[in-house]
Order: sequence, then structure tokens, then C-alpha cells
Amino acid sequence: MLKLPIYLDNNSTTPMDPRVLEAMTPYFLEDYGNAASRNHPFGWKAEEAVDYAREQVAKLIGADPKEIIFTSGATEGDNLGIKGVFEMYAQKGNHIITATTEHKAVLDTCKHLEKIGGEVTYLEVNAEGLIDLAELEAAIKPNTILISIMYANNEIGVINPVQEIGAIAKKHGVLFFTDAVQAVGKIPVNVIKDGIDIMAFTAHKMYGPKGVGALYVRRKNPRVKVTAQMDGGGHERGMRSGTLNVPGIVGFGKACELCMQDMEADTKRISKMRDKLETALMLLEEAYINGSTKHRLPHVTNISFKHVEGEGLLMGFNKNIALSSGSACTSASLEPSYVLKALGLGDDLAHSSLRFGLGRFTNDEQIDYTVKAISDTVIKLREMSPLWEMYKEGIDLNSIEWAHH
Repeated sequence: MLKLPIYLDNNSTTPMDPRVLEAMTPYFLEDYGNAASRNHPFGWKAEEAVDYAREQVAKLIGADPKEIIFTSGATEGDNLGIKGVFEMYAQKGNHIITATTEHKAVLDTCKHLEKIGGEVTYLEVNAEGLIDLAELEAAIKPNTILISIMYANNEIGVINPVQEIGAIAKKHGVLFFTDAVQAVGKIPVNVIKDGIDIMAFTAHKMYGPKGVGALYVRRKNPRVKVTAQMDGGGHERGMRSGTLNVPGIVGFGKACELCMQDMEADTKRISKMRDKLETALMLLEEAYINGSTKHRLPHVTNISFKHVEGEGLLMGFNKNIALSSGSACTSASLEPSYVLKALGLGDDLAHSSLRFGLGRFTNDEQIDYTVKAISDTVIKLREMSPLWEMYKEGIDLNSIEWAHH
């Protein structure tokens, strides 16, 4: 029995795995101590649970547990990582290199730093959504302190050449920060192999709870420090004060352990469904896949359907299928996606895109339903569209002079 609505917006958040909830429950009800309470069993139990979760989280990314700083999520992690380096390494310089397709939490943090004396270079991406490594290296100056490039993009799923970026950063003695929210738990991420110095990720994109994340901060070669953005009792090695969210952290740890154990099987199954969905939708006329198909996450596809408005398309079936056009973070405005614009898409194609994010709980029946619903809607909307009619008659739509009132 197919249950509606179908959830295909896993890039924006994932459902929690029931095994994660099970691990968390005791820390709400019986073991409710504060992990910083050092003088009674309730505190000890909480601290023990946090220590264990720290190991589970570290293991997934190949780090040492001491290198994991718990945060409230990825936005805080991006802020702490970038602002923390900017303050800590102010003696060395004030220049940061990033890319135009980064998440808003990175771009807006960089804009904030520009207001207070920071200098930021925003690298353009090619039509595939990838930066040019030669351009990256050429952008490094004596006052460069940080390169901030995401591991994988939230809208198009494109995976950046992280190891190469890490190597360039190391060669020039510059720190490498990566927002790895979409990658950790989905594909193998190893901070040592990848040459990452600081990395933000979060539980709710990997079947864990919302409101908890981590910042990896490297402890040796080089030893990295970030200035706290949240001051207080000196929790988390002084980098992030505040009473720890024990149940959340326990859930995050469990989610990491499950990802480690299920990643290979999940990827195989999910990418097969993604390919099936994509192949079927590409049978529609004038459908285009956005971003690189060679370097991308196994569960994501972003497709534009020319001469159909993305928002209108969503309205056609959004009671039954959860998707997003552009990214969840910016969909409050009707601006076309800045990520797709950065790939060089015109407004028409950028406006007509849908992002599909499959997940651990997606099944074949849901994919079949989705293919049919979207195909039908695209065809129906095009039949109603004068633009489509003109296109079919061979009129070049770019040459038309529209009347302005």
C-alpha cells in the first residue's frame, strides 16, 4: 500500500531512524543528568554517553574523538569554523577563499566578515558546478588564512575534488574548511585522507535528530584552534560553551554508527532508484540534468523542465510529493536558485528545476508514482503554455520582444 505524501526532500532534512530514537529515549527519561555535573552519578552517566557518542562521530570521519566539538548544527558549525579561524589567525592575515555556490551559512558568514575588515574571494564554478583548481591556487595570497569549499552541494549534489583542494591548502600553509553537511554519512569522508583541517556536519541530514551537529577541528599537523563564538563555562575544550544536548548527541552518535554500517548497502539501493527516476524523467522533451553527473552524491538529482515553472510544477503535486525547487533555505523568495544561476543557467531553466533527494526510506513504489505524477504534470502544464506552443512551432523564444506595460 503506497502511503502519501511521498518524501523526496532528503537534502533538506531526513526522517529519524527509529533505532536512533530508541538510543535517545533513556537520556530524556531516566538518565537526564548534565554532562558537566562532575559530582554525582547522573552527571557521570551523561558524560559517559557523550564520550561514547563522540567516539562514534569521530570514527565515521576518521578523526580522533578529541577533535569533535558538538554544536547545534551545521549553520553554527559554519559560523564557528569560519569566524573562529578569522579571529584566531588575524595576525597571519584576513583573506578567505570560497565559491559562489556555497551554502548561505557560509556565504553570509563571509559577507559578515567583509563588513568587519575581511577580504573574500568568491570563485566562480563551471557548467558542471565545479571550481577550477588552478584558479583556486592562483587566488592564494600571503594574507590568505582559509579556503572554504563545500564537500558536496545541497542543490545539485556535485562533489568537489576535496583531496586536491586539501593538498593545495597544505602546500601553501593555508587552512582548509569544508561544509560537509550533504556528504558525511552518504559517501566515505576521511579527514586525514582528504586533508581537511576543519569540517562542519549535522545529524538531521543523516537520519539523526535536528538541532545537533559537530565541528571537526584538527589537533595535529597542523594543530588548529578556533576562537569561541559562544562564551561561557568553557565546555567543548573552550571552543563552544553551553550545556550539551545529551539526548541529541547520543542520537547523533547512533546515526553515525548506522551510516557507517549501512552506507554501502544504502548507496547501492538508493543510487539505483535515483538512476531509474532520472532515466524515466529524461524521456520528457527538453529535460536537463543540472550539474556534473560524474562527480555527485548517489541520492540526488536536479532536473530542469524547460518552459514549465518550478513553483507551478510543485503546486501540481505538492500535496502528494515533497520536493523543492532551488533549495529549502531560499525558497521563501521567488528568486531563481543562485546555485543554478552560477552554473550559467538562464532564468527560465533555473526557475523550472526540481531537486530530488532520495533516502534510506525511499522505495521503488514511491519512485514509480513520482515518475508518473511528474511526467503527467509537466505534459499538462506544457499543453496550457503558450511558450511551449511557440517553441514547438520553432520560434526562438530568446528573440521575442515582450511588450512592457
